[in-house]
Amino acid sequence: MNDSLASLTTEQRNKRTMNLDQMTTKEILTVMNEEDERVVEAVRQVLPQVEKAVEHTAAALKKGGRLFYVGAGTSGRLGVMDASECPPTFMVDPDLIQAVMAGGGGAFTKARENSEDEEEQGGIDVSEKGLTANDVVVGITASGRTPYPIGALKHASKIGAYTISLSCNTPSQISDVAECPIEVVVGPEVLTGSTRLKAATAHKMVLNMLSTTVMVRLGKVYENLMVDVHASNYKLRERAKRILMEATNATYEEAETALQQAGFHVKPALLMIQANVSFEEAEARLKQSEGDIRKAILFKR
Repeated sequence: MNDSLASLTTEQRNKRTMNLDQMTTKEILTVMNEEDERVVEAVRQVLPQVEKAVEHTAAALKKGGRLFYVGAGTSGRLGVMDASECPPTFMVDPDLIQAVMAGGGGAFTKARENSEDEEEQGGIDVSEKGLTANDVVVGITASGRTPYPIGALKHASKIGAYTISLSCNTPSQISDVAECPIEVVVGPEVLTGSTRLKAATAHKMVLNMLSTTVMVRLGKVYENLMVDVHASNYKLRERAKRILMEATNATYEEAETALQQAGFHVKPALLMIQANVSFEEAEARLKQSEGDIRKAILFKR
């Protein structure tokens, strides 16, 4: 093994699991659970860096920028999952938060491990997205040395886009090319080198924090309710009704009527009930307040 790779924390052997193959099922599950507990503390240690990433990303998106997750293998798949959940959860355009994965979309279900070594291709792939200085690019790599996301961040830096790195080693190579490096050191894996375990859990936690908090900052949440949820099926329409009932104390029938009048868009329906206004007035207020429902409730035309 290359010395630089062998020295990585994520490649070290975990002393607590040296006899993993001789453990009972209960013992394996117990040690995995105990190791996962360490992930929470590791993420807690980088909250200041995550805060910085959130603030810069929210500001960029408010100015018309986009957020890109770039990674290979498990890291790339985590980016795809987080990005793909944002449109149904927050009713944002699919182009607002995108994932760029080494090997293309097909690599999500069928591993193309050699694609991660193509640094130049990382730059090419984000370039083809029409990257601008208004955008934010997050390079994700457990090892911190994967060429593909490093190439993407190098290209993003050249054109002035804001760059964030997410890794599980320190010091990490990708941190050197990021304005906001986030190094979540979770320690050696239960199964040596299998970064789909603790490293992936840490990265999923950070990506969830990043996207969710950015959406809160963009006014996509009222109290702790998903007021921009895309009510596109029965389950989500029922959830939308419950959201209105929780936020306004409306009855089920009142919530259903308001949603139907608002074309099953929760925000204007909530405003119609809370401020006792028409759908047209609700839409006008939301436009005036740039989607901030608290401001829209108080707004008087």
